[in-house]
Amino acid sequence: MDMGTDANGERPVGSPAAGVVHSLAERHETLATVESLTGGLLAASIVEIAGVSGVYQGGLVVYATELKSRLAGVPGDLLAERGPVDPDVARALAEGGRRRCGADWGLATTGVAGPEPQDGKPVGLVYVAVAGPDGSEVRELDLDGGRDHVRSTAVIEALRLLAERIHAADAAEESGGRAGAGEAEAAGSGRR
Repeated sequence: MDMGTDANGERPVGSPAAGVVHSLAERHETLATVESLTGGLLAASIVEIAGVSGVYQGGLVVYATELKSRLAGVPGDLLAERGPVDPDVARALAEGGRRRCGADWGLATTGVAGPEPQDGKPVGLVYVAVAGPDGSEVRELDLDGGRDHVRSTAVIEALRLLAERIHAADAAEESGGRAGAGEAEAAGSGRR
């Protein structure tokens, strides 16, 4: 499956899903996904990879706002105050998916794919989030292009964020044990 280009307009080398599946398999760690705007594309890109069954726990597609609370555990007051397209909601989705699916890592997407703005948020505003053993991180994306491009790029960028966090965890372990959440946050916070 050709996922197109990332937010920088570059084609990733190899499959971003294959890279994270391989890394997680080596670490004997598991992954869960929670998707809003990508509607299952993230899960589909992951389950295409041979040998994924030892890594991927499963996921939630929570398109309706109330399901973000009911199924993924996002606080209802947060959703009421900020709406579904928000960095803290993205983080809560990743953390909720990790917890609900019993996985080491949770990966989430939320945003506006278009064609119209949603709740005052512009088309192309996307948040991807990862929650893992050493904390969580959210990345804001401002994507151009049509609905399909926004959704496929969100998948690539979510997988890229997860790959960066796994790499940071590997580096921390190699330098003498697991880094605390603060160190992992600092190591993984560089934006591209």
